[in-house]
Amino acid sequence: MPVIAPVPTGSRTGAVDGIPSPRTSAEGVSAGTTVDHLTETYRAHYRSLLGLAALLLDDTASCEDVVQEAFIRVHSARKRVREPEKTLAYLRQTVVNLSRSALRRRILGLKLLSKPMPDMASAEEGAYDQLEREDLIKAMRGLQRRQREVLALRYFSDMTEAQVAEALGISLGSVKAYGSRGIAALRVAMGATT
Repeated sequence: MPVIAPVPTGSRTGAVDGIPSPRTSAEGVSAGTTVDHLTETYRAHYRSLLGLAALLLDDTASCEDVVQEAFIRVHSARKRVREPEKTLAYLRQTVVNLSRSALRRRILGLKLLSKPMPDMASAEEGAYDQLEREDLIKAMRGLQRRQREVLALRYFSDMTEAQVAEALGISLGSVKAYGSRGIAALRVAMGATT
C-alpha cells in the first residue's frame, strides 16, 4: 500500500502550531486540507486509527489495510475536506465504513462457501424410519374420518386449530376434541405395534 509522502518542511507557509493552514483558491475560499496536514495527521493518529480498526476486525493485516485505504481515500478527496481540523473525523468515519465493508465481504464469502453434506443415515436407520412411517400411516387409517382429517391438517399441514376449524367447517371445540381423541387412539395403536 502506498504511504503518503511528506512534503519538504521548507514549503510550509502560514503554519500555526506545526499544522499548516489550508490552501486557498484565487477567490480566497479554502481549497481543502493540505498534504502536509494529512501527513501530520497520519504520523499523529495512525496507531489510534489502527486500534479503531482492531475493535471492528479480527486480524492485524486487515486492520492495516483498512487504515491505509482510509488515508488514501481521504488524500484523494482532501479538497472536499474544507476544515483541516475535521480531517481526523473523516479518517475515523472512513475506517469504520471500510471495516464494515470488509466484514460484509467476509460474511458473503462464508455464505457462498459450499455447505458440507449432512451425515448420511445408515441403511438400518432408513429402514427403521420407513417402518415407523408405515406403522403411523396404518394407525392413521384406523382412526375415524374426522380424527384423521383434524390430525392431518393440524400436524402434517402445520395449521392452527382455528384454521383447521375453518377448513373443515366445524367448531373450534370439535377440532380440539377430535384431535385429542385421535392422538389417544394413535398412542394405543402405535403402542400395540411396537
